[in-house]
Amino acid sequence: MINGRKNSLKQPGLPIILVALFLVTMNVLGNYSSPTRFDNTLTPYLDTIPKVDTIPRTRDSATIKAGDSSRIKSDTFNVKMSKDSIDAPIQYSAADSMVMDVPNKRIILYSKGNVKYKDMDLTADSIEMDQSKNEVIATSRKDSAGNLRGRPKMVQGDQKMDADYMRFNTKTQKGLTQSTITAQGEMIVHGGTIKKISPTEYFASRGIITTCNLDTPHFNFRTPRMKMVSQKLAVTGPIHPEFEGVPVPIYLPWGYFPLSQGRHSGLLPPQFTASDQFGLGLEGLGYYKVLNDYFDVTLRTNIYSYGGWAAFLTPTYRVRYRYNGGLNLAYQSTRILSEDAKQEFTTAQTFNISWNHTVDSRARPGQTFSANVNAGSSKFNQYVTNNPLRNYQNNLSSSITYSKTWGSMFNLTASANHNQNNNEPALINMNLPNVAFTVNTFYPFAKKEMVGESKWYEKLGLGLNTNVANQISIYEKDFSLTNILDTMQWGAQHNIPIQLSLPSLGPLQISPGVSYSEKWYSRKFKRTWNPTTKLMDTSINKGFYTARDISFSLGMSTALFGKYEKFGPNSPITAIRHVIRPTFSISYKPDMSKGSYYTEQVDTAGNKYRFSYYDGTIFGPYGEGQFGGISFGIDNNLEAKVRSKKDTSEGGIKKVRLIDGFGFNGGYNFLADSFKLSNISLYLRSTLFEKINITAGANLDPYKVNAAGYRIDEYAWKGGSFSPGRITSGNIAVSTSFQSKPKDEKKAKENEDQFKNPNLPPMTPEEMQEQLQFARQNPAEFADFNIPWSLNISYSFSFTRNFKSNYSGWETQTNSNISLNGDFNLTPKWKMGANTYYDFRTSSIQMLTMFISREMHCWQLSINVTPVGTYRTFNITINPKSGILRDLKINRTRYFY
Repeated sequence: MINGRKNSLKQPGLPIILVALFLVTMNVLGNYSSPTRFDNTLTPYLDTIPKVDTIPRTRDSATIKAGDSSRIKSDTFNVKMSKDSIDAPIQYSAADSMVMDVPNKRIILYSKGNVKYKDMDLTADSIEMDQSKNEVIATSRKDSAGNLRGRPKMVQGDQKMDADYMRFNTKTQKGLTQSTITAQGEMIVHGGTIKKISPTEYFASRGIITTCNLDTPHFNFRTPRMKMVSQKLAVTGPIHPEFEGVPVPIYLPWGYFPLSQGRHSGLLPPQFTASDQFGLGLEGLGYYKVLNDYFDVTLRTNIYSYGGWAAFLTPTYRVRYRYNGGLNLAYQSTRILSEDAKQEFTTAQTFNISWNHTVDSRARPGQTFSANVNAGSSKFNQYVTNNPLRNYQNNLSSSITYSKTWGSMFNLTASANHNQNNNEPALINMNLPNVAFTVNTFYPFAKKEMVGESKWYEKLGLGLNTNVANQISIYEKDFSLTNILDTMQWGAQHNIPIQLSLPSLGPLQISPGVSYSEKWYSRKFKRTWNPTTKLMDTSINKGFYTARDISFSLGMSTALFGKYEKFGPNSPITAIRHVIRPTFSISYKPDMSKGSYYTEQVDTAGNKYRFSYYDGTIFGPYGEGQFGGISFGIDNNLEAKVRSKKDTSEGGIKKVRLIDGFGFNGGYNFLADSFKLSNISLYLRSTLFEKINITAGANLDPYKVNAAGYRIDEYAWKGGSFSPGRITSGNIAVSTSFQSKPKDEKKAKENEDQFKNPNLPPMTPEEMQEQLQFARQNPAEFADFNIPWSLNISYSFSFTRNFKSNYSGWETQTNSNISLNGDFNLTPKWKMGANTYYDFRTSSIQMLTMFISREMHCWQLSINVTPVGTYRTFNITINPKSGILRDLKINRTRYFY
């Protein structure tokens, strides 16, 4: 806020401008001795003083021998530049007139005077330059109604300053302004009188500091005197806050306001909370430390009266055009009131580690490295008090990936992955390292330089895909080095595809292919029926085992187009277009995995089931039996052309997608001794009216089952009423969002452009997720009053029929839920919203949050309530909108476990 004052008082451009105007006038008027007034309205004029040497150049006529450059001299004429010379074009104008008092060396611009020099723009009712005193004066005037007109305003860069009166000394660079308003960033300073004593130091009397941009601010800090150092700080005398001009009886002997922009080390203030389970607490107390231009660290703590505490250490780093990332180390020592009557408190120690790292692709072309790690105790999310959404996050996952590419031929990718299910019993899966090596398709018989038409064998392509993986699966309660080594298993898979590119036969695309694959295993699983316990026993044999597979295929595909246009002239639909893409392939696969399968009894009824020794391995077993048959599928797309009342381009015809895709896939094995027809896979994708997203899928089993639920080799449509089969699994997801039109289209466009600001540093996906998470936790602080109402709906349903874990039969597992998120304006200044999640399987609301927000111009009131959830919370906050005063807030938070 001080920088605007500094620039307005310091810049020598204005006196230089007026000196230049004076010199030009002297040159035009000659020796006129009386003040001259030009009554005609002045138009903007570009004043450029030529600096052309009009003295003819002379040359030495002495003979100079060729090659003797040491004797060559140039005659020069040194021109001394006046101190009043200008170094940039000047534009000036006045609505009424300009007066030049030559004898007294004064120039005055009347009525809407304007002077532009470099990046400075000064406007005032009148601008006067007195060269004899080296002063520039900009003033306003009062109209007949007593209102000020033409207040001096200066804009330079992104800094602005308004005042009733401006006076500068161009020699000493000192100045004085009255009734001044200046802004720097979000800070706005009002000064009754401001005096500049040096290029960076100012003194002000009757000062006001605020972030409200009104002439009479809603709130401010008032002080009788202050000192400001540009781009650094402001120090005041006795200071107190005011609201709507009413003093608040909170007086401090002095005040300190940092004015510099960018990162700065300092304390992070806490917020007070109260919880029946945790007690009274202070959350967010910490310190932010800037170590250098590339590295900073944040430490935050939560402290509760029942003895619980938590600490969060977050270092972040960023080197532009190279890499950026951050680490978050969190530790919770939880102590809450116990629900068990035998003990007073429940205690737990939990931790969480998250790390994100991204390398700029321009740092090392051909190489990429990224990390996204999120691991910790299974109960960590359960004890997070101020995030109702995180309490229901039962999965933690991590990924670290390095990739290198050699030209367009070879690619190597190494990765480490982690997945953790926090539901009891907490299972941790780790895949590290995973290595994938790929040789892209190359044509060994193709000529380096193609001449004429290529031969068929020159289109024969080969490739290689190799994957090596190591996997660890362990329960959290059994986590130890011994158990990690005992559960570790590795595997590898190699695939060599051979393809031949043939020219199309009219509308048919033909693609023959051969694929050879081999898998390596580190263990075998053997399941046996135990008649004593009447359960299945599993034994593991470690070693090196292999399995391989080969297949031959010939595929054909085409596309069929149809259009219906017989609609009436008044019909809103002009045409419907249908595209059918059938696929058909013939393939053969010998039975090379017969020795990998065996039959074993699974229950007391004597039912038997076919198992593979490699069930449960990383890459799994190959399918059993030989295959000699066909695979088929049909994909459909449906579009319509409708008449649009708003869009008149292309004759007012608009294309609308009805169904993005729907169809089925299946196969038939002629060589199988039973179950020759495969399951049929059904799917549907659509975006109805460009608003409703629908995805659905199902698996159709065409065979009947016996009383125990096992398949029998008999089609479902035989022996009685027709049935296409049994749906063994299915899913559907529907989502849509609706919102009203913005009340102010221009403001909505500005908000949209603000997020696309190219000057802002790019955010990592983790940073975006953090900000999104904060917005979800505090929806009232991000209410958009420009959108009167909005509604988001998401519904999902899925079911699957699985073999029971004890092999006693089959069971169907169903999941169904709906989530709603919306808000609406109660009045132009009040907004209410809610977010809920309902689980149909448990017939209960799993989570419900509500908020109320009040628009208060430069302040905001937000109330967030979570009546349903692991933690029921209530929070009310009143704080300024300005980011630099966000911690100056009144907050009340309560938690109920």
